[in-house]
Amino acid sequence: MKVVVTGASGNIGAALLRDHPWCAVGVSRRRPETNLPYVECDIGGPTAVAQLTEAFAGADAVVHLAWAIHPRTTEPDMWRTNLGGTTNVLRAVVAAGVPHFVCASSVAAYASADRWRFVTENWPCTGVRGSAYSLGKSVLESQLDAFERRHPGVKVARIRPCGVVQGSSAATFRGWLLSPLVPTSLIGRRWLPVPLWTGMRLQLVHSEDVADALRLIVEHGAVGAFNLAAEPVLDADEIAGRFGGRRVPVPLGVLTAAAWATWRAGLQPLHPGWVRLADQASLVDSAKARTELGWTARHDPFGTLDELVGAMRSLGRAPYRIRPGRPSHQSQSP
Repeated sequence: MKVVVTGASGNIGAALLRDHPWCAVGVSRRRPETNLPYVECDIGGPTAVAQLTEAFAGADAVVHLAWAIHPRTTEPDMWRTNLGGTTNVLRAVVAAGVPHFVCASSVAAYASADRWRFVTENWPCTGVRGSAYSLGKSVLESQLDAFERRHPGVKVARIRPCGVVQGSSAATFRGWLLSPLVPTSLIGRRWLPVPLWTGMRLQLVHSEDVADALRLIVEHGAVGAFNLAAEPVLDADEIAGRFGGRRVPVPLGVLTAAAWATWRAGLQPLHPGWVRLADQASLVDSAKARTELGWTARHDPFGTLDELVGAMRSLGRAPYRIRPGRPSHQSQSP
């Protein structure tokens, strides 16, 4: 099989291309860490459709993973990349006659449910208010629905994973989560206090497990939506215990206000829209992936988080500097 993977240098793309049974071609703005054939392409750019159509020619499947999750202010606008880029990818799929299209959505696309309710794939994909990432994934779901109606001859599958991490993505997550003022050597120290709100809960899945699900979807020619999450759910105390020593209970409103002030001042990268999403994102049931694909998560969330924390602790200096009064990353306000 020939399988083309957009976002080949990203968190999931790198895991997917590390161990694959196909003739694979990677597409990304930056060269991925692989010796596989590679096409340099900005999917939101003016020449993207022509480049992608050529790259997709003869492909049995296209796996679309390219997404600007939390871009810096110096990078292309995330709406241009995400909305415009996906439109370009879908046009190229049709132009090249690709029979199977597989796309990475997210649990963030779901509307908020009761805090401890696990939702299935038929839960509304109307997103979480206050989060641009969530709104973007909700729009993506609408794009895919419309594409399926217009092109019934193309098989379409979509995954909706929870938080996807691996040790090799530590530098990316450090850049999204931590201020350059925070030495990474402090991460994971037992005496380090971690401020989190009561009621926080988090689902994680290892990038390799998401890659396994994508392989199964491609090999089976599967269609439809599939939730992906490892068990069990992590609570605030468990998260704090792995990032530091103990949790300091801080009300969500206080953390949100602090995030606004420090993000606007350029002191740290985490826009408060991410805090909102972390509190309101729905928990998901992955039974469909287990029964229809035969998928199981090989990594538990405790080990996955420990892997990420350990890798983050070993990193050196942050790749960017503080510019007082200028946010380092793009706004996550819808």
